[in-house]
Amino acid sequence: MRQRLALALALLGDPQVLVLDEPTNGLDPQGQRWLGELLRRRADAGCAVLLSSHQLSSVGRLADRLVMIGGGRIVADDVLTAARPSDADLEDRYFALTSSTDRA
Repeated sequence: MRQRLALALALLGDPQVLVLDEPTNGLDPQGQRWLGELLRRRADAGCAVLLSSHQLSSVGRLADRLVMIGGGRIVADDVLTAARPSDADLEDRYFALTSSTDRA
């Protein structure tokens, strides 16, 4: 409920830009679907929606454009097409692009 309340507060005033950090954290699958549909409607209506997330599955379903960051640098900046990459493909790509920047 905290995530939904925070989103409701962010939507007050009908902003033209939304910046969300890990918006699906703590949401059950039903809440994640609801949020995805809401954000898609907002984007389709002309709102700029910027998501920051470590959950690549939600990114792959929601995003039109994907920017990956590793070691403080942009390592990928791509437009996602109708042929969406699978979650595994996004993870593999992320690890391939950031393996030289990992510190662990």
